[in-house]
Amino acid sequence: MDNAYLTPEHELLSEQVARFLAREVEPHGERWEREGRVPRDVLRKLGDAGLLGLMYESGHGGAEADALTNLVFAEALSQSTFAGFVITVLVHTDMASPHLHHAGTPAQKARWMPGITAGRTITAVAITEPGAGSDVAGLQTRARRDGDQWVIDGSKLFITNGVHADLYFVAARTGTGRHDISMFAVEKGTPGFTVGRQLDKTGWLSSDTAELVFDGCRLPVDQLLGEEHRGFRAVMKNFQTERIALGAMAVGHCMQALALTLQYVKDRRAFGGPLFDKQVVRQRLAMLDAKVRAARQYLYHCAWMVTQGRDVVQDVSLLKALTGELVNEVVQACQQFHGGMGYMRGTAIERLWRDARILAIGGGASEVMLDEAAKRY
Repeated sequence: MDNAYLTPEHELLSEQVARFLAREVEPHGERWEREGRVPRDVLRKLGDAGLLGLMYESGHGGAEADALTNLVFAEALSQSTFAGFVITVLVHTDMASPHLHHAGTPAQKARWMPGITAGRTITAVAITEPGAGSDVAGLQTRARRDGDQWVIDGSKLFITNGVHADLYFVAARTGTGRHDISMFAVEKGTPGFTVGRQLDKTGWLSSDTAELVFDGCRLPVDQLLGEEHRGFRAVMKNFQTERIALGAMAVGHCMQALALTLQYVKDRRAFGGPLFDKQVVRQRLAMLDAKVRAARQYLYHCAWMVTQGRDVVQDVSLLKALTGELVNEVVQACQQFHGGMGYMRGTAIERLWRDARILAIGGGASEVMLDEAAKRY
């Protein structure tokens, strides 16, 4: 697909990621699915390739790239049929560590950012709770100041990278106001912080997802991230980066599902010829392709608006709803054209079908995103 936003450098980045996937991910992904985790060595290899800190400062191992370049990476990564691997990486690069990039002090960045960009320090963001998902202002985890320490009490749920992360960016209530929320950097092994349990999911099987428990978890005061009571705004700001990444993930999965299915229907013979010779099949795939191409252009336009410093909340909310629903439409239709084989475990299209479902839920359910957009009309 031609894309007016792409430069030759973007194309080279996409090709670099494709080679990495072919060499380091696709041959091993089935085993990772069975084990329920992505090995640390593959994340370190991404760091060695300079792919875990594209938007971060060069002094800490980053490339100081813009949002369009970051999007190229996310979309190329999402050509993998192992979405558990993809989300493990994107949580680290686009959902968790940006909190340190945006709000961290020079000392905090010097302490943690080199390990983050190298893939030695894997990150998670802990916002969602049993009673507070998209409604961030409803969270109940609390942090109170006690002398030269902060004390955190509460729990978090559905935390991606929750089991195997090294550093967690945790949202906690620090005041009585609805938006009096602060962010904290919490290292694994901190007394009072435990991984409660690893959660069993329908998809994203190689991605670890956990419940986290904070029971009198004590932190030095210098592990407050950003200003006290300003964490709600930080979360809302980073949601735009997160949702563009999830949009890229959805579009990448659509592109891969269509490529797999076009090849399958051209090879699969039924009723006297290839399935692709059936008008209903090729027309349905063409319409799906049209929708994906349109969504992809909108995705890149949103990232371009970020580079221009524009307010993107409404557009990114619409993008997240659109792509989350579209990926489910596309992958399910592609699975249908695979027939019974599309329902077999171990096939790429069946895995994409399972993994796609969460993209209309996680990071802001479609209904929440549409309402966010509608409030701004």
